[in-house]
Amino acid sequence: MRLLLFVVATTLVLSGCGDPTLSALLPQGPVAESQYWLMKLSVSIMLGVFFVVLVIFTYVLIRYRKRPGQDGIPKQVEGNHKLEILWTVIPFLLLIVMAVPTVSINFALAKQYPKEEALQVKVIGHQFWWEFQYPDLGITTAQDLYIPTGKKIQFDLTSADVIHSFWIPSLGGKMDTNPGLNNSFWLQADKAGVYKGKCAELCGASHALMEFKVVAVTPDEFGKWTNDYKAATAAAPATDLAKQGQEIFQKSCIGCHAVGSQGGNLGPNLTDVGARERIAGILENKPDQMAKWLRDPQAVKPGNKMPNLNLEPGQVDALVEYLEGLKVKQ
Repeated sequence: MRLLLFVVATTLVLSGCGDPTLSALLPQGPVAESQYWLMKLSVSIMLGVFFVVLVIFTYVLIRYRKRPGQDGIPKQVEGNHKLEILWTVIPFLLLIVMAVPTVSINFALAKQYPKEEALQVKVIGHQFWWEFQYPDLGITTAQDLYIPTGKKIQFDLTSADVIHSFWIPSLGGKMDTNPGLNNSFWLQADKAGVYKGKCAELCGASHALMEFKVVAVTPDEFGKWTNDYKAATAAAPATDLAKQGQEIFQKSCIGCHAVGSQGGNLGPNLTDVGARERIAGILENKPDQMAKWLRDPQAVKPGNKMPNLNLEPGQVDALVEYLEGLKVKQ
């Protein structure tokens, strides 16, 4: 009894924990709402069946229990055709009730929308970060996905290495990203805000650290962000220390990371890294945390593809100064 009370109390306490932007039970778009409705429908039917069976089971236990003084085996009753038909037809009807809306909604959510009806976004999963490409806008970002509210977002998903799973709980269900293959689905955010996303497929040592952020803004704000991002270039560093950092970046980092239209694409695009909320998806964007990442990336995110450059303390300080200054005009 004490164990039962402990479990119940713990469940109630933990039910109030967690990030609401990471909950599939707080839908913030039409896809999430339809999936949440299916969950409620399924749970309601299952609970209904459970309680009906419980009531019948309790009735039978009481009605046909062994009476005082009763001996021998009770009379055996077999072959009640009405009951057999009844308990065959009822589950069949319940399955129909679940199947029809489930199939209908699945087909609706699997529809692919052209660029005239939806913003096209290509998602590429990496160990252990996310790349977002807007092919019709000529924009590539990392970790922070900007989308307009009230508009369908058509996702084309793939992977650069192993299988990942793209999931924004508040906006809709997950979809795998497979190397060499492309999956697609669409989502939509009805309200402006920040929604957290995660990888939902075990993909390596830092799978649990593979987080990203979805920033839903009004269409006008999205248009402004688009123009500012496309116009962003590697601005001249504001301080001598930042200039030193730029020189180090040009020699050691630009082969993998792009700033503006210059650089490689093996690592995250760093055009707006100074404005991001998180570094590497998990560290708070502060100079000391940026320095921590640059000094030893493997200690922060084990198994990631960024090598330890064995930078001197002065080089780390210079790079931090430069990178913190990379911001898209807002």
